[in-house]
Amino acid sequence: YQVNFASVTVFKMTKGTTSFGKRHNKSHTACRRCGKTSYHIQKKTCSSCGYPAKKMRNFNWGQKAKGRRTVGTGRMRYMKTLTRRFKNGFREGTQAKKMIASKE
Repeated sequence: YQVNFASVTVFKMTKGTTSFGKRHNKSHTACRRCGKTSYHIQKKTCSSCGYPAKKMRNFNWGQKAKGRRTVGTGRMRYMKTLTRRFKNGFREGTQAKKMIASKE
């Protein structure tokens, strides 16, 4: 905007509100692997998971980020029954023994 001081016109630049109105080009779009809006269109790489690299992007300085996509954050269709099956020795195809009621 314009400020007038004793016939001297000064154009003041702002870092905030006026600059934010100019932001309408998207540099990132949705990633095919992780689903986040982190896939850089020009670089053709995801800043979150590293796609199209075969290995998933993760760093030791980002412990929280690691925790968001580690074991236990999904359905765990196989893992959630594992502890119970291990406790019983991975038995299969057997029937549970009937509990005999005590005679009184």
